[in-house]
Amino acid sequence: MTLRLVLADDHPVVRKGLRALLEAEPDFRVAGEAADGLEAVKLIEQQRPDVLIVDWMMPGLGGLEVIRQARNRSPQTRCVVLSMHANEAYVLEALKNGASGYVLKEESHAAMVEAVRAVSAGRRYLSPPLSEKIIERFLSGGEAAAEDSYEKLTDREREVLHLAAEGRTNSEIADRLCVSPRTVETHRAHLMQKLGLKNQTELIRFALRRGILPKED
Repeated sequence: MTLRLVLADDHPVVRKGLRALLEAEPDFRVAGEAADGLEAVKLIEQQRPDVLIVDWMMPGLGGLEVIRQARNRSPQTRCVVLSMHANEAYVLEALKNGASGYVLKEESHAAMVEAVRAVSAGRRYLSPPLSEKIIERFLSGGEAAAEDSYEKLTDREREVLHLAAEGRTNSEIADRLCVSPRTVETHRAHLMQKLGLKNQTELIRFALRRGILPKED
C-alpha cells in the first residue's frame, strides 16, 4: 500500500529535502506541500493524506493548530511534528493536540522515515532522545491542567489570532481569509474577550506564552 503524505514547512529547502528523502521510499508518495498553516489545512482537506508532517512553528497558523483542524477535517490523517524543541512540555503539548509522532530536527533522516511508518501503523513515535515516560504521562493524563481559555475559541477565531499575532491588520487578515474586514473585526473582538486581552501588546504576550510566536533566545 502506498502512503500519501503532506509536508507543511515554511522553508522551501527543508520541504525539498524531506520530499527527496521520503519519496526515496518505494511506498511513500508526497501528495502536496504547504508553506504556511492556512495552506496546510486546505491541502489536508483536499488530499486527506495518510500522514501529515508539520513544523511546530508555521506562519499563518501554527503547527499545533494545523493538527487540531486536521483532526476535524481528515480524522484518518496521522500527524508528525517536526521540531527543534526537546523540552518535555513541548512534546506533551503536541501529543495533547493530536500528534502521533514528534521528531527533532537534529535527528537523522532515518528517524523521519521510521516515524512515518510507525504512525501510519497506529503507533506513536518520539525521537530517541525523548523519554518514553512522556508517553506514559500523556496516557495517564499528566498533571491536572487549569481551564484553557484558548479552547473556547472557534477555528476562525484561532486563525484571526495567529494572523493578528504576526502583526497583520484587519484588512490584511480579511484578504488572507477571504472575508470582510468587518467580519475580522468581530472575530478579533470576540477572541480578545474570551482570552481576557485588552490590546495588541497583551495579544502578543499571549501568543508568545502559547507558542504561537517564537520566543527570542
